[in-house]
Formats: sequence, structure tokens, C-alpha cells
Amino acid sequence: MPRIRPYRSADRAAMYEICVKTADAGADATGILSDDDLWGDIFAIPYVERHPDLAWVVEADDARVVGYIVATDDTDAFEQWFRDEWWPPLAPRHPRPSEVVTREDRIVESAYDRAPGRDANVAAYPAHLHIDLLPETQGQGLGRLLIETLFAELSRRGVRGLHLGMDPNNTGAAAFYERLGMERLPTGPDAQSYGVRFDR
Repeated sequence: MPRIRPYRSADRAAMYEICVKTADAGADATGILSDDDLWGDIFAIPYVERHPDLAWVVEADDARVVGYIVATDDTDAFEQWFRDEWWPPLAPRHPRPSEVVTREDRIVESAYDRAPGRDANVAAYPAHLHIDLLPETQGQGLGRLLIETLFAELSRRGVRGLHLGMDPNNTGAAAFYERLGMERLPTGPDAQSYGVRFDR
């Protein structure tokens, strides 16, 4: 049976692969962008660099990493670190678009635009997460186990709540979060967010 274990630095390459293979509303996004690593550079790897203690992976019977959850317990502090320390070394590979036209433009622009104080949900839900599972792992309860592992640690730390943003086209993920008891939160157009409080 697959098992959940804490992230190790040797898992980094597998996380890049899982991130791109699930980035298109849960489907494989390989080749959609000019650089497949861009998905992981924004949505996975910065979290294990900043918070390796809030990252767990799913390890298959053959020792492959086939899923993960990553998080921060302080979104505003994370966003400041992303803007000031994480993104600048990557910026030469991903120049800021002069005009936002393509999907890649939107993703790159979103990286440049990250900063503390941008999300009104952060005050009540200061943590946030990203979770990705390869199709072979889905439907086995592993996503729920990853979420429960993270929530237990955040609760132990006294974190008030957690929010997450997702692609509105990923209806399977939305149903999953709702089954976990997460509530829809206010968002801008073309976005969808859920949240859960730990202090109630």
C-alpha cells in the first residue's frame, strides 16, 4: 500500500514531475508552457524550500513519489519571501510579459504580482496549501490522509485557519474539498477558493 511520509530533499525532481502532470485542472500540462518546470517553480518547490516541515509525500510500493501536499502557515510572510527571495533568481528565465495575452503570460505575471496583503481571506485563514496526486493514487483516500496530516500539524501550531485557491474548471477537486467540510470563500472573477477554520 502507498504510504504518507515527510518530504525529503531527494523528492524535489518527483515533485516537479507531479506538479506538471496535474497542472491542467488536474490533467497533464506537459508542453502547455514553454518551460514545464514553471509550474513547480511557482506552485510546489518554493513551499518545500520555505517550509519543508509542512510538506508530505505519497510514496508508492515501488518507492516512487506519486503525490504531495505543501503549505505555509503564514501566507503573507510566505508571499513576501516569494517576492523578495524566491522569484528574483528565476526572473531572468521568465521575463515579465509586456502584455498579458497567453496562459503562460498570466502565470508569469501572477508570479511577479505576488505580495503580502493581496488576499482578503488571509486574516481569518492565514495558512494555505497545494496538493497534487497522480491519477494512479486517486480514489484511495490518500488525498484525505494528506489533508488530515497537514491540518493536524497546523492545529498543533495554533494556526487559525487555512484557505486554498483552485482552478474553477477542476470540478473533481472542488467536490473533494467540499466533502472535507471546507467552505467556499469570496474570490475575484475566474477564481475559486475554499477555507477551513481550526479555532472553532
